[in-house]
Amino acid sequence: MSSNKRSSKSTATRKAVVAATPAPVKRRMAVPAPLKKKRSNGKLYAAILAGGIGSRFWPLSRETTPKQLLKVVGDESLLKSTIKRLNPLIPADRVIIVTNARQAEIIRLHLSYEDAKALSPGYVIEPTGKNTAAAIALAAFDLYRKDPDAVMAVLPADHVIEDGRPFRTALKAALQAARDGHLVTFGIVPDRPETGYGYIKASARAFRKIDTFGVRTVEKFVEKPDIKRARQYLKLGGYYWNSGIFIWKASRILEEIKNYLPETFDSLEKCIEPESLAAAYKGLRDISIDHGILEKARDVVVIPANFPWSDMGSWSSFGEILKPDNDGNIVRGRVVDIGSKNSVIFGSDRAVATIGLKDMIIVDTPDATLVCPKERAQEVKEVVNILKKKGFIEHQEHRTVQRPWGTYTVLENGEGYKIKKIRVEPGKRLSLQMHHHRSEHWVVISGVARVQRGEEIVDIALNQSTYIPRGVRHRLENAGTTALEIIEVQNGEYVEEEDIVRFEDDFQRK
Repeated sequence: MSSNKRSSKSTATRKAVVAATPAPVKRRMAVPAPLKKKRSNGKLYAAILAGGIGSRFWPLSRETTPKQLLKVVGDESLLKSTIKRLNPLIPADRVIIVTNARQAEIIRLHLSYEDAKALSPGYVIEPTGKNTAAAIALAAFDLYRKDPDAVMAVLPADHVIEDGRPFRTALKAALQAARDGHLVTFGIVPDRPETGYGYIKASARAFRKIDTFGVRTVEKFVEKPDIKRARQYLKLGGYYWNSGIFIWKASRILEEIKNYLPETFDSLEKCIEPESLAAAYKGLRDISIDHGILEKARDVVVIPANFPWSDMGSWSSFGEILKPDNDGNIVRGRVVDIGSKNSVIFGSDRAVATIGLKDMIIVDTPDATLVCPKERAQEVKEVVNILKKKGFIEHQEHRTVQRPWGTYTVLENGEGYKIKKIRVEPGKRLSLQMHHHRSEHWVVISGVARVQRGEEIVDIALNQSTYIPRGVRHRLENAGTTALEIIEVQNGEYVEEEDIVRFEDDFQRK
């Protein structure tokens, strides 16, 4: 269905190895056929789908800073909020993140910045994105191997649910229904005729009540409607927005995958090594869990949800979660506006001035600016595709890139050279590394740099510099109590991040 997120294809050229990923169990998966339908009291786990980059949120979302890592609401990223919202019902050690190898590394480092102990989920790594049916099947196999009675909640990483208490209450009710063998989804009670979501048509009456929640049979799933049909659904009642949140026993969803996507089941059942998984994924159908399974399966039920929810599908959805001003505008950053109405205006370092806009979106970042009407916000994804085709780097990363030791900002990039401003936080250091294709000059502009170059270790103070030849092992460290900043000038035939060979690293990067 349209509300479910797809996993994106990784464009990384680095080795697809993630230190936090557990080794696969080396035995063939065996799911009984038919599966037992008796009630179980299996533990509840969470599988968070986090493979996409959220390209409709460009230019804020990039491949190295996907939407789920953005701080859209409050001081935490969408992904951190998703994990913490589950606690204490589902602690972090029963959470798995389903993503690709490159994003797994980015996510692991993101979660370790401040919450190394509190947020340490497991990872299920897809070789490539094949939509939600394959991602959920892979996660279900992983959980079933660990716990044959496991119940899994499937959640996108980028939803906004500001109050976690009613969400957990609803999740407890869904858990009871899932333990009885139902395939459960949450339907969001619509408060307006919305054309950006898929819909669920439910039975007129609940056939069961769990606490205060009525459980209804799903009659059909409906694609995103036009405005006329959306108004009709709202008037008729019994139609709910498809939240893309599902709860079921791992064994139960595997049974339906075996029934309706047998090639997917057979291919993933046989996989015991990353190499075999990569080969199996090439032949899998690119299909959503809705189209592939839920539209055909038996015992699919919906629980009308009473928690505030937004899937943050595009820039136009900001009005659902952020309070507009008296003119209907949502304004953030260094913005000066005169007379605009019902617009979204996001600024960053530069001053942004707007006059007389109506129903517009303006998003300004240091290296890219988006301007479009609200009604065409869904087309931002196509802009990203065009950037890729043209070879522009602005779809990949921001000029300022977060690292576990600090940040770097690309000041200038040309043929055979790149100039960066590097900031290292107190007590942090970069990996011990070398480069095959470039040399580096470092000039200290703030703080004191401890530099390891070959066997030599020296401290470089303000206005002093050093040279790192190509092929020499080196390391930059801030042993002081204030931030260290340097200007780095790279020279060589290749000056991209892939030209890093790490020998030691405090953050277990490859």
